[in-house]
Amino acid sequence: MTSIPVKQLRGRRLGRVLIKMGDLTREQVHEALEIQTQRRGPLGRILVELGYITEDKLNMALAAQKGMEVVSLDTMEVSKEIIKLISPQMANIYNIVPIDYKPEIKTLTIAMSNPDNFQATDDIKRFLGFNTIAAYAPDEQIKKALTRYYPEEAEEDIQDLIDEIKKDSELSKLQGRGDSVDLDTLKEMAESNPVKKLLNLILFQAIRDKAADIHFEPFEEEFRIRYRIDGVLYEMESPPRHVAMALASRVKVMANLDIAERRVPQDGRIPLTLRGQPVDLRVSVLPTMFGESIVMRVLDRSQVSLDIEKLGFREDDTRLFRQLIHKPHGVIVVTGPTGSGKTTTLYSALNELNSVDVKILTAENPVEYDIQGLMQVQVNEEIGLTFARCLRAYLRQDPDIILVGEIRDLETATIAIQAALTGHLVFTTLHTNDAPSTIARLVDLGVEPFLMTATVEAIVAQRLVRKICRDCKTPFTPTEEMLLELNLTPEDVKGKQFYYGKGCEACNNTGYRGRMGIYEIMVLDDEMRDLIVNQASTQVLRQEARKRGMRTLRQAGLLALYDGSTTIEEIAKETMNEED
Repeated sequence: MTSIPVKQLRGRRLGRVLIKMGDLTREQVHEALEIQTQRRGPLGRILVELGYITEDKLNMALAAQKGMEVVSLDTMEVSKEIIKLISPQMANIYNIVPIDYKPEIKTLTIAMSNPDNFQATDDIKRFLGFNTIAAYAPDEQIKKALTRYYPEEAEEDIQDLIDEIKKDSELSKLQGRGDSVDLDTLKEMAESNPVKKLLNLILFQAIRDKAADIHFEPFEEEFRIRYRIDGVLYEMESPPRHVAMALASRVKVMANLDIAERRVPQDGRIPLTLRGQPVDLRVSVLPTMFGESIVMRVLDRSQVSLDIEKLGFREDDTRLFRQLIHKPHGVIVVTGPTGSGKTTTLYSALNELNSVDVKILTAENPVEYDIQGLMQVQVNEEIGLTFARCLRAYLRQDPDIILVGEIRDLETATIAIQAALTGHLVFTTLHTNDAPSTIARLVDLGVEPFLMTATVEAIVAQRLVRKICRDCKTPFTPTEEMLLELNLTPEDVKGKQFYYGKGCEACNNTGYRGRMGIYEIMVLDDEMRDLIVNQASTQVLRQEARKRGMRTLRQAGLLALYDGSTTIEEIAKETMNEED
Protein backbone atom coordinates (compact mmCIF):
# COMPACT_ATOMS: atom_id res chain seq x y z
CA MET A 1 0.00 0.00 0.00
CA THR A 2 1.19 3.51 -0.75
CA SER A 3 2.04 5.72 2.23
CA ILE A 4 2.18 8.92 0.12
CA PRO A 5 -0.72 11.31 0.82
CA VAL A 6 -3.36 11.04 -1.91
CA LYS A 7 -3.40 14.84 -2.30
CA GLN A 8 0.14 14.65 -3.71
CA LEU A 9 -0.93 12.11 -6.37
CA ARG A 10 -4.35 13.42 -7.43
CA GLY A 11 -4.43 14.65 -11.04
CA ARG A 12 -0.78 13.71 -11.75
CA ARG A 13 0.21 11.85 -14.93
CA LEU A 14 0.06 8.05 -14.51
CA GLY A 15 3.80 7.53 -15.02
CA ARG A 16 4.58 10.17 -12.37
CA VAL A 17 2.14 8.56 -9.90
CA LEU A 18 3.79 5.14 -10.33
CA ILE A 19 7.27 6.62 -9.88
CA LYS A 20 6.12 8.44 -6.70
CA MET A 21 4.61 5.19 -5.40
CA GLY A 22 7.99 3.50 -5.93
CA ASP A 23 6.64 0.95 -8.43
CA LEU A 24 8.54 2.19 -11.51
CA THR A 25 11.77 3.90 -12.52
CA ARG A 26 11.89 6.88 -14.90
CA GLU A 27 13.63 4.66 -17.47
CA GLN A 28 10.76 2.15 -17.44
CA VAL A 29 8.17 4.92 -17.89
CA HIS A 30 10.16 6.42 -20.82
CA GLU A 31 10.42 2.97 -22.45
CA ALA A 32 6.61 2.50 -22.19
CA LEU A 33 5.99 6.02 -23.54
CA GLU A 34 8.20 5.25 -26.54
CA ILE A 35 6.20 2.08 -27.26
CA GLN A 36 2.99 4.12 -26.87
CA THR A 37 4.07 6.54 -29.64
CA GLN A 38 4.58 3.57 -32.00
CA ARG A 39 1.36 1.63 -31.40
CA ARG A 40 -0.81 3.91 -29.27
CA GLY A 41 -3.06 2.45 -26.54
CA PRO A 42 -3.24 3.21 -22.78
CA LEU A 43 0.11 3.62 -21.00
CA GLY A 44 -1.03 1.49 -18.06
CA ARG A 45 -1.89 -1.44 -20.34
CA ILE A 46 1.57 -1.24 -21.98
CA LEU A 47 3.27 -1.25 -18.55
CA VAL A 48 1.28 -4.36 -17.53
CA GLU A 49 2.18 -6.11 -20.82
CA LEU A 50 5.87 -5.28 -20.25
CA GLY A 51 5.59 -6.94 -16.83
CA TYR A 52 6.71 -3.80 -14.96
CA ILE A 53 3.52 -3.57 -12.88
CA THR A 54 0.62 -5.83 -11.96
CA GLU A 55 -3.06 -5.16 -12.70
CA ASP A 56 -3.57 -4.31 -9.00
CA LYS A 57 -0.70 -1.79 -9.02
CA LEU A 58 -2.16 -0.16 -12.13
CA ASN A 59 -5.62 0.13 -10.55
CA MET A 60 -4.08 1.48 -7.34
CA ALA A 61 -2.26 4.19 -9.31
CA LEU A 62 -5.42 5.07 -11.28
CA ALA A 63 -7.32 5.30 -7.99
CA ALA A 64 -4.65 7.59 -6.47
CA GLN A 65 -4.76 9.69 -9.65
CA LYS A 66 -8.50 10.20 -8.99
CA GLY A 67 -7.86 11.10 -5.34
CA MET A 68 -9.19 7.83 -3.87
CA GLU A 69 -7.80 6.61 -0.53
CA VAL A 70 -6.14 3.17 -0.59
CA VAL A 71 -7.39 0.82 2.17
CA SER A 72 -6.47 -2.67 3.38
CA LEU A 73 -9.56 -4.83 3.93
CA ASP A 74 -7.40 -7.65 5.36
CA THR A 75 -6.54 -5.53 8.43
CA MET A 76 -9.98 -3.94 8.79
CA GLU A 77 -13.01 -5.05 10.79
CA VAL A 78 -16.30 -3.70 9.44
CA SER A 79 -19.35 -3.69 11.73
CA LYS A 80 -22.48 -5.69 10.87
CA GLU A 81 -24.52 -2.48 10.91
CA ILE A 82 -22.43 -1.02 8.07
CA ILE A 83 -22.43 -4.31 6.09
CA LYS A 84 -26.25 -4.42 6.27
CA LEU A 85 -26.49 -1.05 4.49
CA ILE A 86 -25.64 -2.77 1.19
CA SER A 87 -27.55 -5.91 0.13
CA PRO A 88 -25.62 -9.07 -0.85
CA GLN A 89 -26.81 -8.72 -4.48
CA MET A 90 -25.64 -5.12 -4.78
CA ALA A 91 -22.27 -5.90 -3.16
CA ASN A 92 -21.70 -8.82 -5.53
CA ILE A 93 -23.02 -7.15 -8.68
CA TYR A 94 -20.85 -4.05 -8.21
CA ASN A 95 -17.90 -5.85 -6.54
CA ILE A 96 -17.89 -3.44 -3.57
CA VAL A 97 -17.68 -3.61 0.23
CA PRO A 98 -19.11 -0.88 2.53
CA ILE A 99 -16.46 0.11 5.10
CA ASP A 100 -17.65 3.27 6.86
CA TYR A 101 -20.86 5.26 7.41
CA LYS A 102 -21.41 8.76 8.79
CA PRO A 103 -25.16 9.00 9.56
CA GLU A 104 -25.07 12.73 10.38
CA ILE A 105 -24.17 13.53 6.74
CA LYS A 106 -25.62 10.27 5.32
CA THR A 107 -22.28 9.40 3.70
CA LEU A 108 -21.24 5.83 2.95
CA THR A 109 -17.64 4.89 2.11
CA ILE A 110 -17.24 1.84 -0.12
CA ALA A 111 -14.12 -0.10 -1.14
CA MET A 112 -13.81 -1.11 -4.81
CA SER A 113 -11.08 -2.57 -7.01
CA ASN A 114 -12.09 -0.75 -10.21
CA PRO A 115 -11.44 3.00 -9.93
CA ASP A 116 -13.72 3.60 -12.94
CA ASN A 117 -16.74 1.90 -11.34
CA PHE A 118 -18.87 5.09 -11.41
CA GLN A 119 -22.04 3.05 -11.87
CA ALA A 120 -21.70 1.67 -8.33
CA THR A 121 -21.47 5.10 -6.68
CA ASP A 122 -24.26 6.53 -8.87
CA ASP A 123 -26.63 3.61 -8.23
CA ILE A 124 -26.03 3.60 -4.45
CA LYS A 125 -27.01 7.26 -4.36
CA ARG A 126 -30.03 6.64 -6.61
CA PHE A 127 -31.27 3.41 -4.97
CA LEU A 128 -30.35 4.03 -1.33
CA GLY A 129 -30.04 7.80 -1.07
CA PHE A 130 -26.51 7.75 0.41
CA ASN A 131 -23.76 10.17 -0.52
CA THR A 132 -20.92 7.90 -1.59
CA ILE A 133 -17.14 8.09 -1.17
CA ALA A 134 -15.08 5.49 -3.06
CA ALA A 135 -11.85 4.01 -1.68
CA TYR A 136 -9.54 1.54 -3.41
CA ALA A 137 -8.72 -2.03 -2.30
CA PRO A 138 -7.06 -4.81 -4.39
CA ASP A 139 -9.47 -7.18 -6.14
CA GLU A 140 -8.26 -10.20 -4.15
CA GLN A 141 -9.12 -8.42 -0.90
CA ILE A 142 -12.56 -7.42 -2.22
CA LYS A 143 -13.34 -11.04 -3.13
CA LYS A 144 -12.20 -12.31 0.29
CA ALA A 145 -14.25 -9.62 2.06
CA LEU A 146 -17.38 -10.45 0.03
CA THR A 147 -17.05 -14.12 0.99
CA ARG A 148 -16.47 -13.16 4.63
CA TYR A 149 -19.19 -10.53 5.09
CA TYR A 150 -21.80 -11.94 2.69
CA PRO A 151 -21.50 -15.74 3.08
CA GLU A 152 -25.07 -16.22 1.84
CA GLU A 153 -24.12 -14.38 -1.38
CA ALA A 154 -27.53 -13.49 -2.90
CA GLU A 155 -29.99 -15.30 -0.75
CA GLU A 156 -32.54 -12.51 -0.65
CA ASP A 157 -35.46 -14.56 -1.85
CA ILE A 158 -36.83 -13.42 -5.19
CA GLN A 159 -40.25 -14.31 -3.77
CA ASP A 160 -39.88 -11.56 -1.13
CA LEU A 161 -39.19 -9.05 -3.87
CA ILE A 162 -42.17 -10.25 -5.92
CA ASP A 163 -44.40 -9.94 -2.82
CA GLU A 164 -43.10 -6.39 -2.34
CA ILE A 165 -43.94 -5.58 -5.99
CA LYS A 166 -47.47 -6.98 -5.60
CA LYS A 167 -48.04 -4.54 -2.72
CA ASP A 168 -46.53 -1.56 -4.58
CA SER A 169 -49.39 0.89 -5.12
CA GLU A 170 -47.70 2.71 -8.04
CA LEU A 171 -46.91 -0.45 -10.02
CA SER A 172 -50.39 -1.88 -9.38
CA LYS A 173 -51.80 1.05 -11.40
CA LEU A 174 -50.44 -0.73 -14.51
CA GLN A 175 -52.79 -3.66 -13.91
CA GLY A 176 -55.28 -4.11 -16.74
CA ARG A 177 -53.87 -1.15 -18.68
CA GLY A 178 -52.60 -3.24 -21.63
CA ASP A 179 -50.76 -1.00 -24.10
CA SER A 180 -52.55 2.16 -23.01
CA VAL A 181 -49.69 3.49 -20.91
CA ASP A 182 -48.29 6.92 -21.68
CA LEU A 183 -44.58 7.58 -22.11
CA ASP A 184 -44.14 9.52 -18.86
CA THR A 185 -45.67 6.67 -16.82
CA LEU A 186 -43.41 4.17 -18.61
CA LYS A 187 -40.31 6.23 -17.80
CA GLU A 188 -41.42 6.55 -14.18
CA MET A 189 -42.00 2.79 -13.84
CA ALA A 190 -38.65 2.00 -15.51
CA GLU A 191 -36.93 4.13 -12.85
CA SER A 192 -38.90 2.74 -9.85
CA ASN A 193 -36.77 1.05 -7.19
CA PRO A 194 -38.73 -2.28 -7.00
CA VAL A 195 -38.35 -2.77 -10.78
CA LYS A 196 -34.63 -1.94 -10.69
CA LYS A 197 -34.08 -4.28 -7.73
CA LEU A 198 -35.99 -7.11 -9.38
CA LEU A 199 -34.11 -6.80 -12.67
CA ASN A 200 -30.76 -6.62 -10.84
CA LEU A 201 -31.60 -9.78 -8.90
CA ILE A 202 -32.75 -11.61 -12.07
CA LEU A 203 -29.51 -10.65 -13.84
CA PHE A 204 -27.33 -11.52 -10.85
CA GLN A 205 -28.89 -14.97 -10.39
CA ALA A 206 -28.69 -15.71 -14.12
CA ILE A 207 -25.00 -14.79 -14.30
CA ARG A 208 -24.25 -16.60 -11.02
CA ASP A 209 -25.95 -19.77 -12.37
CA LYS A 210 -23.97 -19.42 -15.63
CA ALA A 211 -27.09 -18.93 -17.78
CA ALA A 212 -26.43 -18.32 -21.48
CA ASP A 213 -29.77 -16.58 -22.11
CA ILE A 214 -32.49 -14.88 -20.07
CA HIS A 215 -36.05 -14.92 -21.53
CA PHE A 216 -38.83 -12.48 -20.52
CA GLU A 217 -42.08 -13.81 -22.03
CA PRO A 218 -45.45 -12.03 -21.68
CA PHE A 219 -48.62 -14.10 -22.17
CA GLU A 220 -52.29 -13.20 -21.83
CA GLU A 221 -52.59 -14.30 -18.18
CA GLU A 222 -48.98 -14.60 -16.99
CA PHE A 223 -45.45 -13.25 -17.33
CA ARG A 224 -42.77 -15.92 -17.53
CA ILE A 225 -38.99 -15.64 -16.90
CA ARG A 226 -36.71 -18.47 -18.00
CA TYR A 227 -32.95 -19.08 -18.00
CA ARG A 228 -31.09 -21.24 -20.51
CA ILE A 229 -28.36 -23.13 -18.65
CA ASP A 230 -26.15 -25.65 -20.50
CA GLY A 231 -28.54 -25.52 -23.45
CA VAL A 232 -31.73 -26.28 -21.45
CA LEU A 233 -34.43 -23.77 -20.42
CA TYR A 234 -35.46 -23.55 -16.73
CA GLU A 235 -38.38 -21.52 -15.43
CA MET A 236 -37.89 -19.26 -12.43
CA GLU A 237 -40.34 -17.58 -10.05
CA SER A 238 -42.65 -15.38 -12.13
CA PRO A 239 -43.48 -11.78 -11.18
CA PRO A 240 -47.05 -10.42 -11.58
CA ARG A 241 -48.28 -10.01 -15.19
CA HIS A 242 -48.65 -6.21 -14.90
CA VAL A 243 -44.89 -5.77 -14.21
CA ALA A 244 -44.00 -7.04 -17.73
CA MET A 245 -44.15 -3.59 -19.35
CA ALA A 246 -42.20 -1.90 -16.53
CA LEU A 247 -39.44 -4.57 -16.71
CA ALA A 248 -39.31 -4.32 -20.52
CA SER A 249 -38.99 -0.53 -20.25
CA ARG A 250 -36.20 -0.86 -17.67
CA VAL A 251 -34.28 -3.24 -19.95
CA LYS A 252 -34.72 -0.83 -22.88
CA VAL A 253 -33.43 2.09 -20.79
CA MET A 254 -30.34 0.09 -19.81
CA ALA A 255 -29.75 -0.98 -23.44
CA ASN A 256 -30.23 2.58 -24.79
CA LEU A 257 -33.26 1.52 -26.87
CA ASP A 258 -36.33 3.59 -27.76
CA ILE A 259 -38.68 3.18 -24.78
CA ALA A 260 -41.62 4.65 -26.75
CA GLU A 261 -41.29 2.19 -29.67
CA ARG A 262 -43.32 -0.98 -29.03
CA ARG A 263 -44.26 -1.97 -32.59
CA VAL A 264 -40.96 -3.07 -34.19
CA PRO A 265 -38.09 -5.33 -33.04
CA GLN A 266 -35.08 -3.62 -31.44
CA ASP A 267 -31.54 -4.83 -30.63
CA GLY A 268 -29.14 -3.40 -28.07
CA ARG A 269 -26.38 -4.14 -25.59
CA ILE A 270 -25.93 -3.71 -21.83
CA PRO A 271 -22.35 -3.70 -20.46
CA LEU A 272 -22.18 -4.77 -16.79
CA THR A 273 -19.46 -5.46 -14.24
CA LEU A 274 -20.04 -8.40 -11.91
CA ARG A 275 -17.46 -9.10 -9.22
CA GLY A 276 -14.96 -7.05 -11.18
CA GLN A 277 -15.53 -9.09 -14.36
CA PRO A 278 -16.99 -7.48 -17.51
CA VAL A 279 -20.28 -9.06 -18.63
CA ASP A 280 -22.04 -8.07 -21.87
CA LEU A 281 -25.77 -8.62 -22.30
CA ARG A 282 -26.97 -8.68 -25.90
CA VAL A 283 -30.62 -7.61 -25.90
CA SER A 284 -33.30 -8.54 -28.46
CA VAL A 285 -36.80 -7.03 -28.10
CA LEU A 286 -39.67 -8.54 -30.13
CA PRO A 287 -43.26 -7.21 -30.15
CA THR A 288 -45.81 -10.03 -29.58
CA MET A 289 -49.60 -10.23 -29.14
CA PHE A 290 -49.37 -9.68 -25.37
CA GLY A 291 -46.39 -7.37 -24.99
CA GLU A 292 -42.68 -7.35 -25.74
CA SER A 293 -40.71 -10.59 -25.58
CA ILE A 294 -37.12 -9.93 -24.51
CA VAL A 295 -34.16 -12.28 -24.77
CA MET A 296 -30.78 -11.38 -23.29
CA ARG A 297 -27.73 -13.33 -24.42
CA VAL A 298 -25.17 -13.35 -21.57
CA LEU A 299 -21.59 -12.95 -22.80
CA ASP A 300 -19.58 -13.51 -19.64
CA ARG A 301 -15.92 -13.36 -20.61
CA SER A 302 -14.83 -14.74 -17.23
CA GLN A 303 -16.74 -17.98 -18.01
CA VAL A 304 -15.29 -18.45 -21.49
CA SER A 305 -11.76 -19.74 -21.75
CA LEU A 306 -10.42 -18.94 -25.21
CA ASP A 307 -7.84 -21.68 -24.96
CA ILE A 308 -7.62 -24.51 -27.51
CA GLU A 309 -6.56 -26.91 -24.74
CA LYS A 310 -9.88 -26.34 -22.92
CA LEU A 311 -12.30 -26.70 -25.84
CA GLY A 312 -12.76 -30.47 -25.46
CA PHE A 313 -10.59 -31.63 -28.38
CA ARG A 314 -8.96 -35.00 -27.81
CA GLU A 315 -5.16 -34.95 -27.78
CA ASP A 316 -4.69 -36.03 -31.43
CA ASP A 317 -7.39 -33.58 -32.61
CA THR A 318 -5.71 -30.74 -30.69
CA ARG A 319 -2.46 -31.41 -32.56
CA LEU A 320 -4.30 -31.59 -35.90
CA PHE A 321 -6.32 -28.40 -35.26
CA ARG A 322 -3.13 -26.52 -34.34
CA GLN A 323 -1.43 -27.66 -37.54
CA LEU A 324 -4.43 -26.44 -39.57
CA ILE A 325 -4.70 -22.98 -38.01
CA HIS A 326 -0.98 -22.35 -38.49
CA LYS A 327 -1.19 -22.87 -42.26
CA PRO A 328 -0.09 -19.76 -44.21
CA HIS A 329 -3.28 -19.55 -46.33
CA GLY A 330 -6.52 -21.35 -47.13
CA VAL A 331 -10.03 -21.59 -45.71
CA ILE A 332 -10.92 -23.32 -42.43
CA VAL A 333 -14.68 -23.85 -42.01
CA VAL A 334 -16.29 -24.52 -38.60
CA THR A 335 -19.81 -25.89 -38.87
CA GLY A 336 -22.69 -26.81 -36.60
CA PRO A 337 -26.12 -25.57 -35.49
CA THR A 338 -26.72 -22.30 -33.61
CA GLY A 339 -25.35 -22.50 -30.07
CA SER A 340 -22.87 -25.31 -30.78
CA GLY A 341 -19.82 -23.26 -29.75
CA LYS A 342 -18.47 -22.35 -33.21
CA THR A 343 -17.62 -18.76 -32.18
CA THR A 344 -15.68 -19.94 -29.12
CA THR A 345 -13.67 -22.39 -31.25
CA LEU A 346 -12.79 -19.69 -33.80
CA TYR A 347 -11.92 -17.11 -31.14
CA SER A 348 -9.67 -19.65 -29.41
CA ALA A 349 -7.82 -20.15 -32.72
CA LEU A 350 -7.49 -16.37 -33.23
CA ASN A 351 -6.40 -15.93 -29.62
CA GLU A 352 -3.53 -18.37 -30.22
CA LEU A 353 -2.54 -16.73 -33.52
CA ASN A 354 -2.82 -13.18 -32.15
CA SER A 355 0.66 -11.66 -32.00
CA VAL A 356 2.38 -8.36 -32.83
CA ASP A 357 3.58 -9.59 -36.24
CA VAL A 358 0.13 -10.73 -37.47
CA LYS A 359 -2.75 -8.52 -38.68
CA ILE A 360 -6.14 -10.09 -37.91
CA LEU A 361 -9.46 -8.67 -39.15
CA THR A 362 -12.92 -10.00 -38.25
CA ALA A 363 -16.41 -9.36 -39.65
CA GLU A 364 -19.07 -10.54 -37.20
CA ASN A 365 -22.76 -10.23 -36.50
CA PRO A 366 -22.61 -9.42 -33.67
CA VAL A 367 -19.11 -9.00 -32.20
CA GLU A 368 -19.32 -11.34 -29.19
CA TYR A 369 -15.91 -10.98 -27.53
CA ASP A 370 -13.67 -7.96 -27.62
CA ILE A 371 -10.06 -9.18 -28.00
CA GLN A 372 -7.09 -6.84 -27.71
CA GLY A 373 -5.07 -6.79 -30.95
CA LEU A 374 -7.90 -7.82 -33.31
CA MET A 375 -9.58 -5.36 -35.68
CA GLN A 376 -13.25 -6.30 -35.25
CA VAL A 377 -16.12 -4.99 -37.36
CA GLN A 378 -19.82 -5.41 -36.59
CA VAL A 379 -21.82 -6.28 -39.71
CA ASN A 380 -24.94 -4.13 -40.17
CA GLU A 381 -27.14 -5.30 -43.05
CA GLU A 382 -29.59 -2.39 -42.57
CA ILE A 383 -27.01 0.17 -43.71
CA GLY A 384 -25.48 -2.11 -46.35
CA LEU A 385 -22.45 -3.18 -44.26
CA THR A 386 -22.67 -6.84 -45.26
CA PHE A 387 -20.13 -9.63 -44.78
CA ALA A 388 -19.25 -9.34 -48.50
CA ARG A 389 -18.72 -5.58 -48.29
CA CYS A 390 -16.52 -5.93 -45.19
CA LEU A 391 -14.47 -8.64 -46.90
CA ARG A 392 -13.87 -6.50 -49.97
CA ALA A 393 -12.63 -3.65 -47.79
CA TYR A 394 -10.49 -6.07 -45.74
CA LEU A 395 -8.47 -7.10 -48.78
CA ARG A 396 -7.26 -3.48 -49.02
CA GLN A 397 -6.28 -3.47 -45.31
CA ASP A 398 -3.22 -5.75 -45.69
CA PRO A 399 -4.44 -8.54 -43.37
CA ASP A 400 -2.76 -11.89 -42.68
CA ILE A 401 -5.82 -13.61 -41.17
CA ILE A 402 -9.53 -12.89 -41.75
CA LEU A 403 -12.52 -14.17 -39.79
CA VAL A 404 -15.88 -14.06 -41.63
CA GLY A 405 -18.63 -14.65 -39.07
CA GLU A 406 -20.78 -16.68 -41.46
CA ILE A 407 -20.96 -17.52 -45.17
CA ARG A 408 -24.58 -16.92 -46.16
CA ASP A 409 -24.42 -16.31 -49.90
CA LEU A 410 -22.33 -16.86 -53.01
CA GLU A 411 -20.90 -13.32 -52.96
CA THR A 412 -19.41 -13.77 -49.46
CA ALA A 413 -18.15 -17.28 -50.31
CA THR A 414 -16.50 -16.04 -53.54
CA ILE A 415 -14.63 -13.18 -51.84
CA ALA A 416 -13.53 -15.50 -48.98
CA ILE A 417 -12.12 -17.92 -51.58
CA GLN A 418 -10.41 -15.06 -53.47
CA ALA A 419 -8.83 -13.95 -50.16
CA ALA A 420 -7.47 -17.48 -49.59
CA LEU A 421 -6.17 -17.66 -53.19
CA THR A 422 -4.25 -14.41 -52.67
CA GLY A 423 -2.37 -15.74 -49.65
CA HIS A 424 -4.68 -15.08 -46.66
CA LEU A 425 -5.83 -17.50 -43.97
CA VAL A 426 -9.64 -17.32 -43.73
CA PHE A 427 -11.78 -18.67 -40.88
CA THR A 428 -15.54 -18.90 -41.31
CA THR A 429 -18.69 -20.76 -40.23
CA LEU A 430 -21.62 -22.50 -41.91
CA HIS A 431 -24.78 -24.19 -40.63
CA THR A 432 -24.62 -27.89 -41.64
CA ASN A 433 -25.12 -31.20 -39.83
CA ASP A 434 -21.60 -32.53 -40.18
CA ALA A 435 -18.29 -31.90 -41.95
CA PRO A 436 -18.89 -33.88 -45.22
CA SER A 437 -22.31 -32.22 -45.88
CA THR A 438 -20.59 -28.80 -45.84
CA ILE A 439 -19.25 -29.48 -49.35
CA ALA A 440 -22.80 -29.98 -50.69
CA ARG A 441 -23.91 -26.78 -48.93
CA LEU A 442 -21.13 -24.75 -50.61
CA VAL A 443 -22.04 -26.25 -54.00
CA ASP A 444 -25.70 -25.29 -53.33
CA LEU A 445 -24.55 -21.71 -52.76
CA GLY A 446 -22.95 -21.79 -56.22
CA VAL A 447 -19.25 -22.30 -55.32
CA GLU A 448 -17.35 -24.11 -58.09
CA PRO A 449 -15.86 -27.43 -56.83
CA PHE A 450 -12.42 -26.62 -58.34
CA LEU A 451 -12.29 -23.33 -56.36
CA MET A 452 -13.32 -25.14 -53.19
CA THR A 453 -10.60 -27.77 -53.56
CA ALA A 454 -8.00 -25.06 -54.26
CA THR A 455 -8.71 -23.22 -51.01
CA VAL A 456 -10.56 -25.23 -48.32
CA GLU A 457 -8.01 -26.89 -46.02
CA ALA A 458 -10.36 -28.50 -43.51
CA ILE A 459 -13.89 -28.54 -42.11
CA VAL A 460 -14.51 -28.85 -38.37
CA ALA A 461 -18.02 -29.92 -37.27
CA GLN A 462 -18.93 -29.60 -33.62
CA ARG A 463 -21.62 -30.03 -30.97
CA LEU A 464 -21.86 -29.18 -27.28
CA VAL A 465 -22.88 -31.91 -24.81
CA ARG A 466 -23.66 -31.41 -21.14
CA LYS A 467 -21.08 -32.72 -18.66
CA ILE A 468 -22.07 -34.87 -15.69
CA CYS A 469 -21.94 -32.91 -12.43
CA ARG A 470 -18.79 -33.95 -10.56
CA ASP A 471 -20.46 -33.58 -7.15
CA CYS A 472 -23.20 -36.15 -7.81
CA LYS A 473 -21.58 -38.36 -10.48
CA THR A 474 -22.81 -41.94 -9.94
CA PRO A 475 -21.82 -45.18 -11.73
CA PHE A 476 -24.62 -47.30 -13.22
CA THR A 477 -25.23 -50.13 -15.70
CA PRO A 478 -27.28 -49.07 -18.74
CA THR A 479 -30.17 -51.22 -19.96
CA GLU A 480 -30.18 -52.75 -23.46
CA GLU A 481 -32.85 -50.20 -24.48
CA MET A 482 -30.57 -47.34 -23.47
CA LEU A 483 -27.66 -48.84 -25.43
CA LEU A 484 -29.92 -49.25 -28.47
CA GLU A 485 -30.29 -45.47 -28.61
CA LEU A 486 -26.64 -45.43 -29.73
CA ASN A 487 -26.88 -48.69 -31.76
CA LEU A 488 -24.68 -50.41 -29.19
CA THR A 489 -24.93 -53.96 -27.81
CA PRO A 490 -23.86 -55.18 -24.33
CA GLU A 491 -20.85 -56.83 -26.06
CA ASP A 492 -19.74 -53.47 -27.51
CA VAL A 493 -19.49 -51.93 -24.05
CA LYS A 494 -18.10 -54.86 -22.10
CA GLY A 495 -15.64 -53.60 -19.44
CA LYS A 496 -16.73 -49.97 -19.84
CA GLN A 497 -18.11 -47.94 -16.94
CA PHE A 498 -21.09 -45.59 -17.38
CA TYR A 499 -22.13 -42.67 -15.17
CA TYR A 500 -25.01 -40.28 -14.63
CA GLY A 501 -25.66 -37.30 -12.36
CA LYS A 502 -27.98 -38.09 -9.46
CA GLY A 503 -28.82 -34.39 -8.96
CA CYS A 504 -27.57 -32.17 -6.15
CA GLU A 505 -27.52 -28.56 -4.96
CA ALA A 506 -24.40 -27.75 -7.01
CA CYS A 507 -26.17 -28.57 -10.30
CA ASN A 508 -29.70 -27.42 -9.34
CA ASN A 509 -30.72 -31.11 -9.26
CA THR A 510 -30.18 -31.49 -13.02
CA GLY A 511 -27.29 -33.97 -12.83
CA TYR A 512 -25.30 -31.82 -15.27
CA ARG A 513 -22.91 -28.92 -14.84
CA GLY A 514 -21.08 -27.24 -17.72
CA ARG A 515 -20.67 -28.36 -21.33
CA MET A 516 -17.88 -29.71 -23.52
CA GLY A 517 -17.34 -29.83 -27.25
CA ILE A 518 -17.23 -32.95 -29.42
CA TYR A 519 -15.64 -32.57 -32.86
CA GLU A 520 -15.14 -34.14 -36.26
CA ILE A 521 -12.31 -32.79 -38.41
CA MET A 522 -12.34 -33.52 -42.13
CA VAL A 523 -9.00 -32.63 -43.75
CA LEU A 524 -9.00 -32.16 -47.52
CA ASP A 525 -6.03 -34.10 -48.93
CA ASP A 526 -5.47 -34.82 -52.65
CA GLU A 527 -7.76 -37.89 -52.74
CA MET A 528 -10.60 -36.04 -51.02
CA ARG A 529 -10.15 -33.11 -53.44
CA ASP A 530 -10.40 -35.45 -56.44
CA LEU A 531 -13.69 -36.82 -55.11
CA ILE A 532 -15.07 -33.27 -54.66
CA VAL A 533 -14.05 -32.20 -58.18
CA ASN A 534 -15.77 -35.35 -59.50
CA GLN A 535 -18.91 -34.36 -57.56
CA ALA A 536 -18.95 -37.36 -55.21
CA SER A 537 -21.98 -37.62 -52.92
CA THR A 538 -21.88 -36.63 -49.25
CA GLN A 539 -22.12 -40.32 -48.30
CA VAL A 540 -19.05 -41.21 -50.41
CA LEU A 541 -17.11 -38.24 -48.94
CA ARG A 542 -18.05 -39.35 -45.41
CA GLN A 543 -16.91 -42.92 -46.01
CA GLU A 544 -13.63 -41.80 -47.58
CA ALA A 545 -12.96 -39.31 -44.75
CA ARG A 546 -13.53 -42.07 -42.19
CA LYS A 547 -11.12 -44.35 -44.06
CA ARG A 548 -8.57 -41.55 -43.91
CA GLY A 549 -8.87 -41.29 -40.11
CA MET A 550 -11.70 -38.81 -39.53
CA ARG A 551 -13.39 -39.40 -36.18
CA THR A 552 -17.12 -38.72 -36.62
CA LEU A 553 -19.23 -36.74 -34.16
CA ARG A 554 -20.86 -39.97 -32.96
CA GLN A 555 -17.45 -41.63 -32.43
CA ALA A 556 -16.15 -38.53 -30.57
CA GLY A 557 -19.32 -38.62 -28.46
CA LEU A 558 -18.84 -42.29 -27.57
CA LEU A 559 -15.26 -41.59 -26.44
CA ALA A 560 -16.56 -38.79 -24.17
CA LEU A 561 -19.19 -41.26 -22.87
CA TYR A 562 -16.59 -43.94 -22.14
CA ASP A 563 -14.43 -41.32 -20.38
CA GLY A 564 -17.33 -40.75 -17.96
CA SER A 565 -17.71 -37.12 -19.05
CA THR A 566 -21.30 -37.25 -20.33
CA THR A 567 -24.38 -39.49 -20.64
CA ILE A 568 -26.01 -41.74 -23.24
CA GLU A 569 -28.97 -39.31 -23.53
CA GLU A 570 -26.69 -36.37 -24.41
CA ILE A 571 -24.79 -38.27 -27.11
CA ALA A 572 -28.00 -39.68 -28.63
CA LYS A 573 -29.56 -36.19 -28.67
CA GLU A 574 -26.56 -34.34 -30.19
CA THR A 575 -25.20 -36.81 -32.74
CA MET A 576 -26.68 -38.83 -35.58
CA ASN A 577 -25.57 -42.31 -36.45
CA GLU A 578 -23.64 -42.40 -39.74
CA GLU A 579 -24.46 -45.19 -42.14
CA ASP A 580 -21.60 -47.56 -42.79
